[in-house]
Amino acid sequence: MADGFTLEKFARHPFYQEINRRLVKLAGLRPGQKVVDLGAGTGAVTRLLVEEVGDGGNAEVIAVEPSESALEVARRNLQDLRGAVVRFGQGGAERLSQLVKRQVDAVFFCNAIHLIREKAKVVQEVYRTLRQDGTFSFSTSFYEGAEPPESEQFYRRWMVRALRALKTNYGLMPDRAERATARERLTAAEYVELLEANGFRIRDKEIVTVNMPLESFEDISEYELWITGVLPGVPLAAGSQALKIGVREAFEELGLKSSPRNWLLVVASKS
Repeated sequence: MADGFTLEKFARHPFYQEINRRLVKLAGLRPGQKVVDLGAGTGAVTRLLVEEVGDGGNAEVIAVEPSESALEVARRNLQDLRGAVVRFGQGGAERLSQLVKRQVDAVFFCNAIHLIREKAKVVQEVYRTLRQDGTFSFSTSFYEGAEPPESEQFYRRWMVRALRALKTNYGLMPDRAERATARERLTAAEYVELLEANGFRIRDKEIVTVNMPLESFEDISEYELWITGVLPGVPLAAGSQALKIGVREAFEELGLKSSPRNWLLVVASKS
């Protein structure tokens, strides 16, 4: 993760914290359990997990994250935590069973599974890492169906305005070949099929609609993986500024105070 382009600012929004807290509650964790926070970023969900399993004797939370810079921020953010052992592992989701040697009670993957191209491989890695009857919980707001019909005009206008700003201010355009790959998404039903095909039983599935304010779209526009996802091949600073200009113009032109987005929450048990 490039310095300064983390999810930290976006993760502070109350609606994002509530979505994560809802997923954690759905999983039904117990004190003393061993849990993995996969794609931990700067540690927002790790903290929630410690709150759930802490003070249970052998409680342990393992934060796994591919970005060393994000992990450094997580270490600073979580240094005051008590009640559970917190460990950190640098690496991608595709190497989970190598990073976490002993089986755990639960794995969480919050708002990141859509970033994985080889999703079946990652689900298999999660399966290997879980004990029998362990739970795999994930959320995503980047799936086919995440944008409600009433928000489609906003997203179209945002991208058009961002592309215009990118070309006008920087003389740049995204890499079209990479852009097509970045836009590949699964439906909620396809996520269910993916889990069931790899030995999981769906325990809970919810779709939660959140009204996101302008500030949250500006903050997500500072996140490296969002920038490279919608504007692949574009330098991060230029992409971030173009996205911010575009979203401000879209909000103003449409007279918006917020825009809705659907979040998919899934909890599955290892059969």
